[in-house]
Amino acid sequence: MNTAKRQGLVIARHRRELEIEDEDGETFTALVLGRKLRPLAGDRVLFGLEKDGTTVVHEILSRDSLLERIDSRGQGEGVAANVSLIVVVIAPEPAADWQLVDRYLVAAALMDTDAALVRNKQDLANNELDSRADTYREIGYKVVSTSTKTRQGLDTLANVLNGQRSVLVGQSGVGKSSLINSLLNREAQAVGELSERRALGRHTTTAAMLYRLPGGGELIDSPGVRRYAPKIADPTELGFGFIEFRPYLGQCRFNDCGHSIEPDCAVIAAVQAGSIQRARYQSYLALSETLARLRD
Repeated sequence: MNTAKRQGLVIARHRRELEIEDEDGETFTALVLGRKLRPLAGDRVLFGLEKDGTTVVHEILSRDSLLERIDSRGQGEGVAANVSLIVVVIAPEPAADWQLVDRYLVAAALMDTDAALVRNKQDLANNELDSRADTYREIGYKVVSTSTKTRQGLDTLANVLNGQRSVLVGQSGVGKSSLINSLLNREAQAVGELSERRALGRHTTTAAMLYRLPGGGELIDSPGVRRYAPKIADPTELGFGFIEFRPYLGQCRFNDCGHSIEPDCAVIAAVQAGSIQRARYQSYLALSETLARLRD
């Protein structure tokens, strides 16, 4: 290997160890030295060979986008880099956490990144889930129904992912790994079973991985979560993350309206008129409270 620095794409991260693919398609295992450098799946990096034979990442190149979460200390933590589409997966089992769904959609909206919803495990009937998913379609989000058992909707999903660098997110146990295996036509990921004790998914993905799809596009699988909150530095930006709020923003009496208890709030008026779904508004209030608590 040439000792000069070369450019590569991070395709997996396992703590301080990375898998990097260079411009020729060759794969290397590299180390990240120090705590300040935190490459993510999807990052473009400069890396090289040290005198002791170790491959080391030297620099993260400029990012086009960054999906972040906020940790318990109120600090931002990267999830995936340079993504153009965020795909939120839901299923009948485990029961959908709609506030979690909304938080990922908020992150996408504030990143100015496209988002889609996948209703997986379509072979398991759930009219309430389907009805709720339809409301997101009415808001303007693309919704795809899939089943890895019957292969329903997989071609449609592949078309949605074509030409995109997507990140697959959602609760543990909703079938993200099974979807990836089906899209790749191979066992790329271990598949875990739902915990019978609490009907919560076990975490089968332990590191973010980037896969190239046969039909085109790249897909990053992130570990399943039970909690997520996007990093939002300015509380007044939160309303823009709910795309159906946008026509009403700027019409409130107060410029810094928090859309909670303020008089003459255009958003609250839209909720009362049925123009904004009450469930989405409740998600807004819950996330606003969570972000305020983390800031404190």
